[in-house]
Amino acid sequence: MADSPWEGKLARSLDFTQLADLASESVGGKILFATDDFFAPAENLIKRERPSFREDEYTEFGKWMDGWETRRKRTPGHDWCIIKLGIQGIIRGFDVDISYFTGDYAPRISIQAANLEEDKEPQMPERGVRLGAAATPAEFEAVAELRSNDWNYLVPMTELKPGKPASSHNYFPVNSQQRWTHIRLNIFPDGGIARLRVYGSGQKDWATTDPKEPFDLVALAHGGACVGFSDAHFGHPNNMIGVGKARSMADGWETARRLDRPPVLENDKNGSLLVTGCEWAVFRLAHPGVITQIEIDTTYFKGNSPDSCKLDGCILTTQEEEDMIKQRWELPGHKWKPLLPVTKLSANESHLFDSLTLELQDVITHARLTIAPDGGVSRLRLKGFPSSICLLRPREKPMMRFSVKAGFRANL
Repeated sequence: MADSPWEGKLARSLDFTQLADLASESVGGKILFATDDFFAPAENLIKRERPSFREDEYTEFGKWMDGWETRRKRTPGHDWCIIKLGIQGIIRGFDVDISYFTGDYAPRISIQAANLEEDKEPQMPERGVRLGAAATPAEFEAVAELRSNDWNYLVPMTELKPGKPASSHNYFPVNSQQRWTHIRLNIFPDGGIARLRVYGSGQKDWATTDPKEPFDLVALAHGGACVGFSDAHFGHPNNMIGVGKARSMADGWETARRLDRPPVLENDKNGSLLVTGCEWAVFRLAHPGVITQIEIDTTYFKGNSPDSCKLDGCILTTQEEEDMIKQRWELPGHKWKPLLPVTKLSANESHLFDSLTLELQDVITHARLTIAPDGGVSRLRLKGFPSSICLLRPREKPMMRFSVKAGFRANL
């Protein structure tokens, strides 16, 4: 039985917003149920794009809004919806975004969560086009099997605070180490919300993996995470380890053009550019292991792919990782072991490489991708085999500091 939703206070913490959005439609998040979708459907909550506003646009039901907006309730109760997470895992925080809902946002919300086994999820009716609609008796009957009233409260009933019309975020940190698969968003009693971001990290049941098949050890869905980077001007490195193929350049990691590029570029004898600078991103693997195959995909980066790259790995304990984050990843050179030497890249192409650890058989916990001089990568896949070695103890509170001091660069 869940605790009762007590009145809470809004806390603001931005660290967790650099983690993955576990509910986004781009990673497979799905709306299973909503009590009402009269003015705007709940599917808008999990759109990847930021909310927008069309001042003069109306539908047959009222003002067009880019979010979930229910009718003004005239019956007992309150509105709520159920979201199936696209990435199942540990939730570190929520962003309840009410941008552009200046006079009709939901006054209060609460958020509940559950960890449901796949085969125990009831068959929900397809939602279809929901504008102007409310949940049917059949939908209420199906969703009742979830017993969502009894789910755990991650955010108690809390008042939402409006901010600027175009940027009005309410942040809620979560202190829970449990794995979650579904979210229930309650609004009290009705109103609108533009977006719900569910920030966290994936969690894989490693006992179910085939020990004879290589596995992507850095995948976001399995618990991989970026823990440091030099630049992310156009796209965060976590995008590279996202679900499925990239959909556009916006779905990858892209840096700004380095200002220290030579006025006239030249190649070395191997055909690589003669430049001193580079950009980098460090990832904690979802599980310690041996990397056997590397995929570096520059799809969509046709005029802005890197000239070359390299990949290194190392073993770090949790304390060492925390120290490196504080030191902005000034890790001694001998700690890094090469997985891929400096290698020329092509634009708009997927590259597959065998890792040097095919001979070395080195277990690693962290990997660093370095690109020169700058540019974009859509996907990074590090396939290999999990190891029984595990140096990363569970943390009471997650470390989520990813910022890098302006101007800090590493050398290739």
